Amino acid sequence: MKTFVSRSLLLSLFLLSGQVFAQSQPVATLPEWDKLTPQQREALIAPVRERWNSEPAERARMLERAQHWKSFSPHERGQARKGMRRFENMTPQQREEARALFDRMRQMPPEERKQLREEWSRMTPEQRRAWVQKNPPKQMPEPQPPR
Repeated sequence: MKTFVSRSLLLSLFLLSGQVFAQSQPVATLPEWDKLTPQQREALIAPVRERWNSEPAERARMLERAQHWKSFSPHERGQARKGMRRFENMTPQQREEARALFDRMRQMPPEERKQLREEWSRMTPEQRRAWVQKNPPKQMPEPQPPR
C-alpha cells in the first residue's frame, strides 16, 4: 500500500506540473529544464516546496517517494499513472476496497493473489463490504489533490 500511495502522490506532483505547463505554453514547444524561465521553474516547484515546509513529518517519505519514482522504468511510470487515474475515478467505497485488497495481496504469494482476485470478481457488493470489514486496510492518508 505504501508503494501505491507513494506512486500516487508522486504522480499527482508530476500531473500538476504538467497542468502548469499546459496552461502556459503549447506542449510541443516546451524547453528543457535549463531553458525554463525562473517563473516557470517556480510554478513547478512551488507546490512541492509548500508541502515540504508545511508537513515536516512527511519529508522523509516525500524524499523516499521521489527516489523511488526515479528508479521506475518508463513502462512502470506509465503503469503508475494509469493506476492513479483509475484510483482518482473511484468512489470512496471503491478506494477503501482497493486499499484493503492491495494491503492483503502484497503479503500473498502470486498464486494466492490470483485466487483472491478470482474470488473477488465473483463476490456481490455486500460480500465485498463484509470482506473489507474483516480485512480493513491500514489507515493511510488520502492522496492530496493537485493544487
